[in-house]
Formats: sequence, structure tokens, C-alpha cells
Amino acid sequence: MKFIDLSHTIEDGTVTYKGLPAPKICDYWTREESKNWYDEDTSFQIGKIEMVSNTGTYIDTPFHRYEDGKDLSDILIEKTALLDAVIIRVPYQERKMIDVAIFKQYDIHNKAVLVHTGWDELWEQEAYYSENPYLTAEAAQYLVDQKVILVGIDSYNIDDVSGKTRPVHTILLKNEILIVEHLCNLKQVPDGISIKFCATPPKVKGMGTFPVRAYVVVE
Repeated sequence: MKFIDLSHTIEDGTVTYKGLPAPKICDYWTREESKNWYDEDTSFQIGKIEMVSNTGTYIDTPFHRYEDGKDLSDILIEKTALLDAVIIRVPYQERKMIDVAIFKQYDIHNKAVLVHTGWDELWEQEAYYSENPYLTAEAAQYLVDQKVILVGIDSYNIDDVSGKTRPVHTILLKNEILIVEHLCNLKQVPDGISIKFCATPPKVKGMGTFPVRAYVVVE
């Protein structure tokens, strides 16, 4: 088995989504301070992080869009771990709008669908935050019809951000199909092989999004 990490590293000051604050990462308890409580050769560090939940590579649950939707604590582990997955490659240099015709070429029933556009190569560049690859509403509805479990993308947003509506989030999350945005390294996953996808968040009540360690297991 081989593991391929699909997550961006979260660092102090890293901007994930324009308009939202970057994380602040620091020591809450330094190793030097801890020596006051332990033997001279024993020390510990306790870190502190302040961030919005949409940071790094993160998962969206229904609560993100709907007040009465399932939040992080309600999502079953089996909806986020060891999912049969298919990678759909749609290079952003060729098209930004990813329509239903793309998905009809693949067997996606009851699987995690990972959309590889290559947009992650622009991570932390100004170009990353605008004119991103996105799915159409029709494509989202087709994913619902195919009973897809989860949809991931290596783009800034799974929706077209040029307007003020978010039809893909609306359709997928209404039907309890989870979304993972800001994936990376999908180009490292070989074609024509069986893969499992994992992106399990912590069990937090009253929160709809959170960073995940997304990865695939190559069998």
C-alpha cells in the first residue's frame, strides 16, 4: 500500500480564502517554560492556533450551508474514510467550467469523486484566488443522481465565485454529499489503479467546516 498526501500545509500566516484571516500559530507553553514543572532534561511544547475553519485543505458538511444540516460531529466516519474513489482530470488550462458531460464518462456511482484541475500549482499566488475551475449546477445534480458520497477538488472553490450564489454547495450539501476543497498533489496519483480516499475531520459540535489531512491509499 502507498499513501499520497493531498493536503496543503497550514502555516502561520497562510491565506487560504481571500477575505478570511490567516491562521496564527504560536507556543502556548514553550519548552523553556515547561522546565519549571519537570526535571531539567524533560520539556514539552504546547502549541496554540487561532484560525477560521476554512483553512488549508478542508471539508464542508451540510451545516456549513444549512442551519439544520449535519455538522462535523454528526458525520459518520464511513463517509470520510477509505472511500472508493475515482480521479477525474480536467486541466484548468483547457477549461474552467466543468459540466455534466465530463462526469458522464466515468463510473462514479457510490464513490468519492476527486476533480484534478492542476489549480493547486498556483497555491499562495494571487492568481489562485480568482477565475478558478468550478462545477456547474447541472454537474452537481448529476453527482447527486449517481449517489456520490463525497466530491473533492484542487480548486479555490467548487463553485463559480464570480457571482453571489453557490449552487454546487447548495445542491451537494442539501443531499448530504460532503465537499473537500483546496486539495493538492492529485497529479501524483497514477491512473488505472484502485484507490481509497480519506479526509476525516475532528468531531466538533456546531461547526460545518474544518481542515482535514486528506490522502489517498493506493492498493
